[in-house]
Amino acid sequence: MGGDKINQEQKKRIDTLAQRHILPEDELIALLDGQDGASSSYLFAKADAVRREHYGTEVYVRGLIEFTNYCKNDCYYCGIRRSNKKASRYRLTEEEILACCQEGYQLGFRTFVLQGGEDPGWSPERIEALVRAIHRQHPDCAITLSVGEHDKATYQRWFDAGAERYLLRHETADEAHYRMLHPPGLSLQHRKQCLWDLKAIGYQVGCGFMVGSPGQTSRELAEDLQFIYELQPEMVGIGPFLPQKDTPFGEKAPGTMEQTLFLLGVIRLMLPEVLLPATTALGTIHPLGREKGIQAGANVCMPNLSPVAVREKYALYDNKICTGDEAASCRNCLDRRMRSIGYHIVTSRGDHKSRQ
Repeated sequence: MGGDKINQEQKKRIDTLAQRHILPEDELIALLDGQDGASSSYLFAKADAVRREHYGTEVYVRGLIEFTNYCKNDCYYCGIRRSNKKASRYRLTEEEILACCQEGYQLGFRTFVLQGGEDPGWSPERIEALVRAIHRQHPDCAITLSVGEHDKATYQRWFDAGAERYLLRHETADEAHYRMLHPPGLSLQHRKQCLWDLKAIGYQVGCGFMVGSPGQTSRELAEDLQFIYELQPEMVGIGPFLPQKDTPFGEKAPGTMEQTLFLLGVIRLMLPEVLLPATTALGTIHPLGREKGIQAGANVCMPNLSPVAVREKYALYDNKICTGDEAASCRNCLDRRMRSIGYHIVTSRGDHKSRQ
């Protein structure tokens, strides 16, 4: 990392970003290429101040339920891709999912994130019934879905059933880079259209990307940032690319914590009120990754509520943390970790400021 004295051009870029919330593409590229210790420290201080202005020292928690690791897609980076014959497949039942929600509610969670592959075994009708059941059981909680690409009518039926938020990482906003990461049959244009559809319906929308994915350059990252600014999502989920050994990218180098943290700070300045997770992947790449993510501008953590018996099977990447912990242990551990750096977990739905 660089020295103590910040490059004045970098300082100017960060100050301009804080004021205007976006930079021209060439300036974004220069900002990313000029990342060093001094500029990172300056950026993190700015981002932390912005986050404190809007959210104080509160950290929102989401109860993550990884309910199926079946997926019809074959994305080259993903451990639950269709072609991975070594994946140990599972589907939770509706009863098991409702039990996870009940346990999470007793632990103080007021948002549940239902995440899974694009599983033909979970039809739109079945997901709709599940959302309605959770909404009946916990009407004061927010329900977030993260189940991939669907048509607008399907998203609408889930919204009408009670789902209020949707997470769909765009992964890259660059067409050529998208083709490097995904097989034929998947389309960046369709992925982006899904995000616009979700916004039009009224969801709190989350997009995002992997940091350091194969083939990614500062130019691709700048395109990602410009797309995010255009979309104006309520949530942005980023984390380092981590390889999974049974995928075509199993031997690729992982992304870095340093670049991920820098981008968290940049996104906080771009979208001052954004809900920004310090992800499990960040905690996997470094023991204090999630704490550092919060200090860089993040304000959300997503402990795992899935049954311990299936956690290791939801292996998007290798060496995922917290696969052996009970939900209560995850919750209490995270509470201690946040307090150790001067932040605190709150029992709240944790809506975006525009929805409070």
